[in-house]
Amino acid sequence: MGYNDDVRLLIEMAHMYYGSGATQDEIAKKFNISRSLVSKYMSKAREMGLVEITIHDENLHPYKLLEEKLKKRFDLEDIICVNAQDPNQIRIRIGIAAAKYLTRMMKPDSVIGVSAGTTVYEVASNINVQIPMSNVVFVPLVGGLGKAQSDIQANVICDIFTRRTGGSSIALHVPVMVDDVNAKNVLMSQRFVKEVFDIARNVDIAVVGIGGQPAYFEMTKAYFHKVDPLQEEEAANVTGDICYNFIDHDGKAIESDWNKRVMAVDLEDIKRIPLVIGCAGGLTKVEGIYAALVGQLINVLVTDVQTANKLLELSQKENSGEENK
Repeated sequence: MGYNDDVRLLIEMAHMYYGSGATQDEIAKKFNISRSLVSKYMSKAREMGLVEITIHDENLHPYKLLEEKLKKRFDLEDIICVNAQDPNQIRIRIGIAAAKYLTRMMKPDSVIGVSAGTTVYEVASNINVQIPMSNVVFVPLVGGLGKAQSDIQANVICDIFTRRTGGSSIALHVPVMVDDVNAKNVLMSQRFVKEVFDIARNVDIAVVGIGGQPAYFEMTKAYFHKVDPLQEEEAANVTGDICYNFIDHDGKAIESDWNKRVMAVDLEDIKRIPLVIGCAGGLTKVEGIYAALVGQLINVLVTDVQTANKLLELSQKENSGEENK
């Protein structure tokens, strides 16, 4: 059979298979060949460009292009954008999407680190599993937030995860902030605290929120009514926080009294975790999320579309500025 005859045969088979909906068995009988040979011919037709398969997912997945751009720009494992026109719905939508993603990523014996905060609370509140995962363990990455914010602290969120998955959790009985560095060193050396942090530093997956600059004021007001733990010049450099570690525009830890005294896994610990799912959205958190991305503190991002677009704009602006230097 000559080349032209071969191509004509491939085209005829392709029309039958892709155009008319004929089965490979029907095509095999018509041309008196095996079904496996039909399959090889269909693969060859695609390789030669005779057949192109286009998946029209614009309506089902309208944010794919945006996600791909951000994924490539920040070298992410994955990114999920949700649509939330109402600012009050952002945390809930992100929580639902992140919960579904976490369910896919969890293995029967996963150890999962959990930070505090309203968005991570929504993740825990919306997770559903088909079969109880009794060997999955949830562990706090940060200390407690006190009575004023008891419902969104890591221990409580771990308990919610446990109830909804059938897994178990480990409690961390320390405050998020202590009086001085010596107090932190003493607590960190205690066996019951050290054991929890040793597990927290070696989790398989971390689910973390990302704070924006305004969160600095909220947190410090919650714990220090008279004395600000950050000096004014230090506070000016705060772009956001992750696991209550204050970070600058480049995602690096701020040299501050706060960071020295915070009872939480540090940035280097976070970077060593294989899968870190950052759950955050809202325009007030754009710079904080950007800093976490630049600092490679997360490798999965779940956010809202408006925030994602702003992150892309900020990235393009930063790149343009670098090129003009």
